[in-house]
Amino acid sequence: MTDVELRTARIPEDAAGGRLDAVLAGLFPEYSRSRLAAWIKAGDVTVDGTPARPRDPVLGGETVVLRVQPTVQTHAEAEPITLELLYEDPHVFVLNKPAGLVVHPGAGNPAGTLVNALLHRDPALAQLPRAGIVHRLDKDTSGVMVVARTLAAHTALVAQLSARDVHRQYLAIVVGALVSGGTVNAPIDRHPRDRLRMAVREDGKDAVTHYRLRRRYRAHTALECRLETGRTHQIRVHMAHLKHPIVGDPLYGGSLKLPKGASEALITALRGFRRQALHAEVLEFSHPITGQPVRCQAPVPEDMRQLMQLLEDDALAHAAAERARQ
Repeated sequence: MTDVELRTARIPEDAAGGRLDAVLAGLFPEYSRSRLAAWIKAGDVTVDGTPARPRDPVLGGETVVLRVQPTVQTHAEAEPITLELLYEDPHVFVLNKPAGLVVHPGAGNPAGTLVNALLHRDPALAQLPRAGIVHRLDKDTSGVMVVARTLAAHTALVAQLSARDVHRQYLAIVVGALVSGGTVNAPIDRHPRDRLRMAVREDGKDAVTHYRLRRRYRAHTALECRLETGRTHQIRVHMAHLKHPIVGDPLYGGSLKLPKGASEALITALRGFRRQALHAEVLEFSHPITGQPVRCQAPVPEDMRQLMQLLEDDALAHAAAERARQ
């Protein structure tokens, strides 16, 4: 645990009449307003040497001292789980999460999660909300994630995500041969009967997914999907809503569909693909401290690469057979 840090600032004259918590949010933007208010209520903020309340008005010109209290935000055990880092500096980690790795500990997964791995890599992450994780991937979705290593970076990244300023591109293999790309603008919320699932609902939260064709096979399509919003299971729900569910999706995939005349290798691969064929491929954001652009790409995992190759081989073989019949 680090020592208490004292931060000092002078309240500007033009802030006169403003609430203390709001003024402090402008003076110390690296901390959330709720966290600042909690510190004020705990007596860790003084104005000209006197404790104050969050709603107290300021006069302008006062000296404010903030006692930054390091507290444990994430209670989990550190575990030596290997992580593939794509980018690292004192402010952020960018990593390639493998399929099968749960992000947060919870019921049924008290250990062996990404959080446990991160705390082993950087114990100071215990002082950040959710160990610095600002967005998540489903257990069986692979790919790139960014993790904040400081509170300032966490606050800035959350703000970028809220403002939809983070570019997130996914690779998805879906059922059906699409002829063009498009956009799904369909609100999502919890399924009314099955609490494990999400669903398109008129009263849901806005959700927008843009998609374009990467490769069209005989009865499947590889899509590039870009998230404009980040709802739970968004791409999976939106693709199922289009009647083109993601291959292998255990919640939204429906019954197995095999191309007519497919090879035994392709049939075996499709039957044996037991996770959603979804990979977070590209992540672009502004560095939370320097503002410089950061772009990271996670390579396509082997299981999806092999499936795409079999689908390609199937398409080429049937195209050759069709030409031979002509």
